[in-house]
Amino acid sequence: MKKLKIAVQKSGRLNEDSLQLLKDCGISIDNGREQLKAAAKNFPLEIYYLRNGDIPKYLKDGVVDCAIIGENVLVEKGNGISVAEKLGFSKCRVSLAVPKSSKYTDITDLNGKRIATSYPETTRNYLEEQGVKAELHIINGSVEIAPNIGLADAICDIVSSGSTLFKNNLKEVEVMMKSEAVLAISPAISEETKNLLQKLQFRIRAVLKGRDSRYVLLNAPNEQLDAITAILPGMKSPTILPLAEAGWSSIHSVVDQEVFWEVIDQLKEAGAEGILVCPIEKMVL
Repeated sequence: MKKLKIAVQKSGRLNEDSLQLLKDCGISIDNGREQLKAAAKNFPLEIYYLRNGDIPKYLKDGVVDCAIIGENVLVEKGNGISVAEKLGFSKCRVSLAVPKSSKYTDITDLNGKRIATSYPETTRNYLEEQGVKAELHIINGSVEIAPNIGLADAICDIVSSGSTLFKNNLKEVEVMMKSEAVLAISPAISEETKNLLQKLQFRIRAVLKGRDSRYVLLNAPNEQLDAITAILPGMKSPTILPLAEAGWSSIHSVVDQEVFWEVIDQLKEAGAEGILVCPIEKMVL
């Protein structure tokens, strides 16, 4: 039986988040300790556990059909590989940083400087776009130490919270790109395997939509129904049910997480009471 081959990062936070997404999609993984390949019990899928930087090569060569990978790695090494879904986790940015003591006005201050990075293609392309010429030192590993030991004047690296930069007396001065985990597709994927991929994408979208939404139940006086339903977009329109108490109704709807608190404030101002908020496990549209 044909199986969909998917690559995930071998270890680290991206590995954990990727496996959790597959679990939330109802896919049970039979993976033992230190395995490099594992099969799903209830879906035609095999997982390959690979080093993040190696995944683009496996995609290009058709060894795997798809992968959950950081967008930043795909930009650096995955030319020609398409993105099917942005997954909303493992968010970070690729940034330029300089010592805190450095006087920095704009990107032109890096002309003629030495920049240490693990992302030479991304850095080179960005500098060219900005008309800046600098000397790149390619480093695999602890890039942040380079200015402290005199190897470089600046660095380019991924930044999440910024705590690592702070600990190394560096300051972030330019955000080159924002990144998150994505579902990337091999250019060599077969038509037969695309059908399996579409089934996986259907599940992923249902999970992500559920994560991004909240189910809201509230009570409202009937004279305020029009004002309150105008605030609640829902999937199509809010559900309205009469309460035992005359003149009152219960309204059920779905609210996007991004605007949740703003909507709640508006609902209260419009007369809503007893607002109950529930997480949504999955949302099939």
